[in-house]
Amino acid sequence: MAVLIKGGTLVTAEKSFRADILTEGETICAIGENLDVPSGAEVIDADGCLVMPGGIDPHTHMELPFMGTRASEDFYTGTTAAMAGGTTSIIDFVIPAPQQNILEAYKEWRSWAEKAAADYSFHVAITWWDDSVHSDMKTLTTEYGVNSFKHFMAYKGAIMADDEVLVNSFSRAKELGAICTVHAENGELVYRLQQKIFEQGIHGPEGHPLSRPPEVEGEAANRAIRIAEVLDVPLYLVHTSCIDALEAITRARLEGQRVFGEVLAQHLVINDSVYRSKDWRTAAHHVMSPPFRSSEHQEALWRGIQAGMLQTTATDHCCFCTEQKEMGKEDFRKIPNGTGGIEDRMSVLWHHGVRTGRMTPNEFVALTSTNTAKIFNIHPRKGTLDIGADADVIVWDPEATRTISAKTHHSNIDFNIYEGMEVTGNNRASLSRGQVTYLDGDVRAVRGAGRYIDRPCFAPYYDAIVKTEQRNQPTPVER
Repeated sequence: MAVLIKGGTLVTAEKSFRADILTEGETICAIGENLDVPSGAEVIDADGCLVMPGGIDPHTHMELPFMGTRASEDFYTGTTAAMAGGTTSIIDFVIPAPQQNILEAYKEWRSWAEKAAADYSFHVAITWWDDSVHSDMKTLTTEYGVNSFKHFMAYKGAIMADDEVLVNSFSRAKELGAICTVHAENGELVYRLQQKIFEQGIHGPEGHPLSRPPEVEGEAANRAIRIAEVLDVPLYLVHTSCIDALEAITRARLEGQRVFGEVLAQHLVINDSVYRSKDWRTAAHHVMSPPFRSSEHQEALWRGIQAGMLQTTATDHCCFCTEQKEMGKEDFRKIPNGTGGIEDRMSVLWHHGVRTGRMTPNEFVALTSTNTAKIFNIHPRKGTLDIGADADVIVWDPEATRTISAKTHHSNIDFNIYEGMEVTGNNRASLSRGQVTYLDGDVRAVRGAGRYIDRPCFAPYYDAIVKTEQRNQPTPVER
């Protein structure tokens, strides 16, 4: 079925212009002024609205088995909530248990994701190392469209990757033309601080940020960056939350290193005062890693975005309901780490970013969609409005106002970290590969309609460099 979006202003990362946009099947087929309405087409009036590429969230955890429980949001409810808020694609994570075959874990996660209503892809975590991991990384890149591997530098005794795993995995990723991503927190320091703080009698959620100070993140970020520098492999740091990590990224980028930084929407607008709430439930629902920081870190993160040191925004969407959070009622170390936010990311960033003058609408598109598509090699299929691209399109009303609440959100969680926040700038309509999945409050998401998106490696780029270097070598006669 064709869909014609008429009368809006198209906004991409590069430009803004008045035009209609026509989708046919799964792709964009025409862009221009005063396009004719094809027979049987659904028409969406976008007068006064902006038409943008659908958001891409590069960091989600649907159905994640974690800390003795499982995230309450599954791939269907999570992608449905995402599209209500203007995000039309996600990149989730396959996280093998220690010693679990990584191909087995990948296939398991793929089976869970078959219910997704929006398009999805996977980073694959490297949580241990042997020859089978070395071999399976190649299989994942060549046969399953995986071009990024995740490394948790935290969670000692569970999924933490030590330096030996990092060096082995980073080296293999370089050979394959893949990108490495890291959760940067020093797991040994976190473990020791957790024990110390608990033994001091601090058992509530307020102990969580005390056990994960900014220095813990900064050290790990710098270590991962230096390892990547030595091995000459591109690096992507997830959920950058503090000045310490941002400074490490900035230094590396100014030195010419290929390093990318991701920031979570919630880290930009919520500070660490939440852990001092008299309501245990509120404090516990904000337990995530890295934790929320004090206000000076938030200001620095905004400046990092404006300076181009942070390229993408995500949510680390990992939902646990109150009953699950209460697993750590007497011990903050046992509170499942994670917050929601996939439905609200776009509105929060528009309200606090575009409307405050911190970014332009074009920069908003880059930060919420295009940069992720480019970094993870799915551009121009995703992340832009162009003929032939997937028809992942949203209609955005920059003046629409709503109050965020768990009572009205579409996520499968009984709490919203933005509860009561009024935002101006909201999604009116979402198209996922040409299908209208959300329109003015009407949720039309279809269970299982999402497709897995292959993300080719960058190996041809590295091969080209090697071939160029070989061509430039002098012949034996010239020597």
